[in-house]
Amino acid sequence: MPTLQYLDRRDAGRRLAALLSPWPGATPPLVLALPRGGVPVAFEIARALKAPLDILLVRKLGAPHNPELGLGAVVEGDPPQRFLNPELMALVQPSDDYVEAEVARQLARIEEQRLRLRGGRPPTAVAGREVVLVDDGIATGGTVRAALQALAGAGAARTVLAVPVGPPQTLAQLPLAEGDVVCPLQPYDLGAVGRFYLDFDQTEDEEVVRLLDEAAHSG
Repeated sequence: MPTLQYLDRRDAGRRLAALLSPWPGATPPLVLALPRGGVPVAFEIARALKAPLDILLVRKLGAPHNPELGLGAVVEGDPPQRFLNPELMALVQPSDDYVEAEVARQLARIEEQRLRLRGGRPPTAVAGREVVLVDDGIATGGTVRAALQALAGAGAARTVLAVPVGPPQTLAQLPLAEGDVVCPLQPYDLGAVGRFYLDFDQTEDEEVVRLLDEAAHSG
């Protein structure tokens, strides 16, 4: 078992918030969570920094006959952005028709999530803003990498990644400066992210909606 564990996602968020405080910028950053598990973590960060909280919707593009193998990802936005992994695309060689159909399918799922979790509101504009991107942990980093690329493409002035746990070999490959990664636990042998939490129960949609609403009304 790991030597240090978080009580739950809210505890992890409070520990990350302590590392991010005080925020060095002139104004608080925009805190963006990857749902669903990243939202309780991000809620505590946003509350500590007195910062606005929103979600960033990202969907993995699954390979033919193996949806868990991510060929890339699509990220919400106007327009939505897609990212493909060149190595996996060369290995799997999916047809153009398959890729287009998978992109359309995942964009439809993003629209469902937008309606369900955000009440249909458009994503918060990030152009010119400092952003703290939050998840409850990363393993291979594919989803986080797509989110970082999307934020850069949308004109974020700076993005800091805040995650409770992630392997150093994955963190080192992300398109971020070393000082823009806040990750207290960096085990080489990560295994499952849930190993580092005493309580890692699934975050439900209702909790995401409640925390986003609470953050909006406390700002």
